[in-house]
Amino acid sequence: MKAKRKRHQASFKAQVGLEALTGEKTVAEIAREYQIHPVQVSQWKRAIIDRLPELFETGSRSPVETAEREVARLEQKIGQLTMELDWLKKKSSQLGL
Repeated sequence: MKAKRKRHQASFKAQVGLEALTGEKTVAEIAREYQIHPVQVSQWKRAIIDRLPELFETGSRSPVETAEREVARLEQKIGQLTMELDWLKKKSSQLGL
């Protein structure tokens, strides 16, 4: 029987990746301390390094701001579709359908 994979929270991944990034301990020491595979530590470290430039891009939006814009766009679309549906119901009843 296979063991279930352990899912780590984002805050834990960030903590381990940042610790690996500082270089005070080796990847093997960090992996041993947190009881995870050394490859996993290296992957989390690489993910942090890859995403750092996104933090400093000019004009970039925060995830919350992006989500709010998406919600507003979808609410507008729902309103439009609701109006179209009401219009179609009205016209179909006038035509006797």
